[in-house]
Amino acid sequence: MADLGKVRVTAQWTWHGGGLAAARAYFGDQGEPWIDLSTGINPHAWPQTCTIPVDWQRLPECEALSDLEAAAAAHFDADPAHVCALPGTEIGLRLAGECFSAPAFYLTPSYRTHGEIIVGARPLTMDALHLADGATLILANPNNPDGRLLSPVQLTKLLAQRGPQGWLIVDEAFGDCDPSNCMASAVRDNRRLVVFRSFGKFFGLAGLRLGFMVGPRPMIAHLRRRIGAWPVSAAAIAVGRAAYRDHAWISATRDRLREEALALDALLHDKGLPSSGACPLFRLVEIDKAMPLFERLARQSILTRPFNDLPNRLRIGLPANATEFSRLEAALSDG
Repeated sequence: MADLGKVRVTAQWTWHGGGLAAARAYFGDQGEPWIDLSTGINPHAWPQTCTIPVDWQRLPECEALSDLEAAAAAHFDADPAHVCALPGTEIGLRLAGECFSAPAFYLTPSYRTHGEIIVGARPLTMDALHLADGATLILANPNNPDGRLLSPVQLTKLLAQRGPQGWLIVDEAFGDCDPSNCMASAVRDNRRLVVFRSFGKFFGLAGLRLGFMVGPRPMIAHLRRRIGAWPVSAAAIAVGRAAYRDHAWISATRDRLREEALALDALLHDKGLPSSGACPLFRLVEIDKAMPLFERLARQSILTRPFNDLPNRLRIGLPANATEFSRLEAALSDG
């Protein structure tokens, strides 16, 4: 086997979660299927995708797109006039970044994209938030990778501190797990607040590439002009509006994820691995040397999420079933 140290800086699994093909190519197959715990995506996907009819021969109708946005708005507890569907929040964040200028800050650690959407934006830690007073601030809530969660009271205070020129941009990619901490309902035309929501993480369908921006109507209009007439596919529209209206599945899944996160907490605690995070889809483990643990798990075909810039941290997502949980337990015991 090649020297692991030579690939740590450039390996795909340290750049983004979900680098399963790269991990398999490097570590090989050990006789059991790979378990991907690197993404923070719900392992229990919304189960009705195959039953939803999709017209693949026609461009999506405007009415269908509007219905998707209405279903999403109801799920977010937001005004549909403030909701714009996107082919994934990554694109929306980058396009919306055109509307903001320095001074701007992004809260770290968090998504790499947050540091790239506004020219001149600078990183900022929680203990230095006062330095962003009066400026635009970008943050994730719940945060990735540590699961830090700010309450609506805290976020409202941060919004007030933006002043007459700054904006508060909240990335709620994991917000569906607990709507009580979400800010989409607070968006107004006279508030300098923009919220982004992801469909794929909670509904377990990241490949659908569907997201939303919730913002003041002038900004919504600008974004619609930039993304064009057919921003999302017919499949995304059909699946998205059905899934957002499946209230029974949404409620049951929130309960299920909380229970499974508690089980993962107990396992990590039992193995002497201190973990943190308020998002039930993943936990962040902090130990002196996280990479050796990553490598040990990878050699047993279990992919987790290490970080080049955070060498003492490892993010671990939820196992999909009892078999995966047992394999993770055995791998953590094999030290």
